[in-house]
Amino acid sequence: MTTYIIRRLLLMIPTLIGITAVTFFVMGLSPGGVGGSLLNEFGEMEAEKAKALKEYYNRRYGLDKPLIVQYGRWLNQISPLGFRTEDTPEGMKFGSFGFKWPDLGKSFSKGRSVVELYKEALPVTLLLNVVTTPIIYFIAIITGIYSARHRGKLLDVGSGVLLLGTWSIPTIWSGVMLIGFFASREYWYWFPSAGLSSTLAQSMPFLPTWSDAGFVPGWLLDRCWHLVLPVACLTYGGFAFLSKLMRSAMLENLSADFVRTARAKGLSERVVLWRHAFRNSLLPLITMAANIVPGLLAGSVIVESIFSIPGMGLLTIDAIHARDRELVLAGALVAGILSMVSILIADLCYVLADPRVSYE
Repeated sequence: MTTYIIRRLLLMIPTLIGITAVTFFVMGLSPGGVGGSLLNEFGEMEAEKAKALKEYYNRRYGLDKPLIVQYGRWLNQISPLGFRTEDTPEGMKFGSFGFKWPDLGKSFSKGRSVVELYKEALPVTLLLNVVTTPIIYFIAIITGIYSARHRGKLLDVGSGVLLLGTWSIPTIWSGVMLIGFFASREYWYWFPSAGLSSTLAQSMPFLPTWSDAGFVPGWLLDRCWHLVLPVACLTYGGFAFLSKLMRSAMLENLSADFVRTARAKGLSERVVLWRHAFRNSLLPLITMAANIVPGLLAGSVIVESIFSIPGMGLLTIDAIHARDRELVLAGALVAGILSMVSILIADLCYVLADPRVSYE
């Protein structure tokens, strides 16, 4: 298995180069090109100041170089093996070749280090996905097993229609509707419409308490209260799809020979269901996990924009609007790494779910 993991990790390198290259050249060849938002900034300045600022950006970021040169410089910048670089008043100068510390650069739209920006944004996006994924799988497994055991009955047919309709609802529409009804003072003002915390959250105790002034919700409850609507938006599509998948897998395994043999041996229905049929039915869910995680990252872009959550999705949207080369490429790189790691973990989980699978 070690050889398999090393081989998969090495194959990530050309894949990541392909992902970032496509992202960069699509951005570079689009109208306005890399740093397109800077044109508006230059247009609002005096001619001399605009010229001086443009020369600074060209010298600092090499925006006047051909696209292939810009991409090559960025690859060298993030690679742990390459030419050492030094920023000088005349521009970037290349030094000796060898191992160096990777650098994601500095955002020219926000004027801050890309690493610092993603250190603040990435935990927020991961929090959304860490909360969402177990909810999706818990509901999908329970619903799928129940539907399979009661095949053809009213609840099976009704849940099937309901899940199909739920899966068809666009995330953008559901987010707007949730805010319009559950976060509006005109209807049910049950949840906040934006952000991850209340203004006074930092001064709250961590857990809910009672004080002389009354009930204090605490930082944890306040954070959960803010997460309800975003998590609902990210969750419903995933469990609607996986529930149908789980139902199909369970039906297939419940009619298999090994399940009939287990029943013929006198095993209880509970043992047959959970120890024999359920374990084999997990394989399709593990396969889909490799697609669910990248899908959740993509969904986070929409949800974070709707609910104004300062995560990786909102940061990436701002970077795309600004044509910020460093931020967009770093976002593509981080999303690519997370997606491929999730695929690798899903492949490794096959061994746990099915003893017939081997990597030798």
